[in-house]
Amino acid sequence: MESRFVRIAVRLGAGFTMAFLYVPLVVVVIYAFNKSVSGAWPPQLFTLKWFHVAWQDSNLHTALWTSIVAAICATCIALLLGTLASFAVHRFSFFGRDAVSFILVLPIALPGIVTALALSSAVESSRTSIGLTFGLAAIILGHATFCVVVVYNNVIARLRRTPGSLTEASMDLGGDGPTTFRRVTLPNMRTALIAGALLAFGLSFDEIVVTKYLAGTVLTLPLWIYGNIQRAFNRPIVNVVALVVLVLSMIPIYIAQRLTGTAQGITSAEAEAEEAGPG
Repeated sequence: MESRFVRIAVRLGAGFTMAFLYVPLVVVVIYAFNKSVSGAWPPQLFTLKWFHVAWQDSNLHTALWTSIVAAICATCIALLLGTLASFAVHRFSFFGRDAVSFILVLPIALPGIVTALALSSAVESSRTSIGLTFGLAAIILGHATFCVVVVYNNVIARLRRTPGSLTEASMDLGGDGPTTFRRVTLPNMRTALIAGALLAFGLSFDEIVVTKYLAGTVLTLPLWIYGNIQRAFNRPIVNVVALVVLVLSMIPIYIAQRLTGTAQGITSAEAEAEEAGPG
């Protein structure tokens, strides 16, 4: 049994951690409704004026649309490459399989500035060979390099938890490869794909370090925020945009968490049923 002191210490530690993470976000939310341009405390509440000003900013609309397009395209590339890589690593034994798995995970473990510099050099050197220049295409390819990791981790974790007997049973019943994939494998990994896609989209949508080195003259939402937060008069608008992005970001993360949690619960129940046996 845990002592009363340990329980209190754990609760205080958890509370301090939550406050450390979320108090700055609460401050941003409060200042989004501040009447004054200055960041003096306490704020002069309550106004919706800055929401209207933000809505009228055409550059903000362009930046938001660019971020959405880049995130969708990067997510699609990551879904394709991450899924193929996870099947290759999980289903086949070959020389260097562990090294391949390590290399796939490495981009998201490296410091963002290192990845950004490497991608910037790659784009610079490929101008004459394949015609790739700084802009939206470079942003999409750059984001896809680390979004692949998210999809790969989700899919390969699901494949490792899926019993191989399901595929074998489908084959025994006359199902060929495409039929088994469509009716057995894909339904079992569907939630992992959705969760990976949602997380990849969120990761790409708010990326700024890699984007800054690859954007050229293209403006994304994180770059718009970075540029305007340095101007004192525009900080209330930035707070409004941050509030909207914060609320919208919660949706895919919550859905991904629910899908992953549900799938884990189903897998655990199936494992317990198998251990219990037919009796």
